Amino acid sequence: MLAVILLIWQQQRVAAFFGIITSSEPINLNSDRQIATPDLGRRHQLTYREWIDILNQEAKVAADQRPPHLTILAGDSLSLWFPTELLPEGKNWLNQGISGETSNGLLKRLNIFDRTQPEVIFVMIGINDLIRGMSDRVILDNQRQIINYLRNTHPTAQIVIQSILPHGAKEATWKGREKLLTIANSRIRKLNQQLQNISTKKGVKFLDLYPLFTNTQGNLRREFTTDGLHLSREGYIVWRSALQIYSDIELKPQRQRPSGKKAKGQGIAD
Repeated sequence: MLAVILLIWQQQRVAAFFGIITSSEPINLNSDRQIATPDLGRRHQLTYREWIDILNQEAKVAADQRPPHLTILAGDSLSLWFPTELLPEGKNWLNQGISGETSNGLLKRLNIFDRTQPEVIFVMIGINDLIRGMSDRVILDNQRQIINYLRNTHPTAQIVIQSILPHGAKEATWKGREKLLTIANSRIRKLNQQLQNISTKKGVKFLDLYPLFTNTQGNLRREFTTDGLHLSREGYIVWRSALQIYSDIELKPQRQRPSGKKAKGQGIAD
C-alpha cells in the first residue's frame, strides 16, 4: 500500500505541474443556509469558542440534512486545513478540526456531532499534546476514551484512528520549533505502535500514515510540509491518496445478507 500511495503522489505531482488535476466540486452541506466561514487570514485569529460555534453550526446542518456517505474528519489543524478540493470524491465531508487541538479538547467536544449519522469517522490527534508536554499515558488514555465515546454514540460508523505524523526536526521553521526539537520522532513512532494496539483491542480501524511522510532520517519529508509541522499541498495529496486507497480496500460497505441466514465461516466484521 505504501508503494502504491507514493506512486499515485508522483503521478499527481506531475499532473499538477501541467495543470491537469481534476477534482470534485466542494460538497456544500449548507445548501439551504449559508454559514459565514471566515477567510483564511481571519481563521488564524479565531478563538477556541468561535471555532466551537462554527463546528456546531456545520454539524447541525449535517444532522438536519443527513447527506449520504457522510464522513467526518476530527482532529487539529492538520485536519482543519485539509483542502476541500483534495478530499476523496464520493463522500460528503464534515471537517471538525480545530487549530491547536489536544486529545482532551477533542474528547470534550465530540458531542458536537452526536446527531449526525456518519458512515466513517477519521480521527487524528496527539501532536499538540506532545508539544504541550503531555505524557504518553495521558495521550493514550484520552485516545481510549475518544474511541469508546465514538463507538457508543455512532455504533454503525466505521471509526478510523490515524497515526500521529512525524515533524521536521532540525529542518523545522515553525514558530514553536524549540518545543518540536524536544520531541523525538522515535517517540512518536512508539506512541503510534501503542495506539495501533489500542485500536485493535477496541475493534476499530487504524491507518498508519507515519511511514508515508518520513525521510531516511525518520523525520517529516521537506516536500510534504510548510514549516516542519503543518502539511504542504503535496503532503495533503499523499494523505488524500492514503484515505482513498484505504477506503476502497478496508472500508467497503458490507453487503446485507438475507435475514436469518449466516455466511459460512464469516465472523463479525470490525
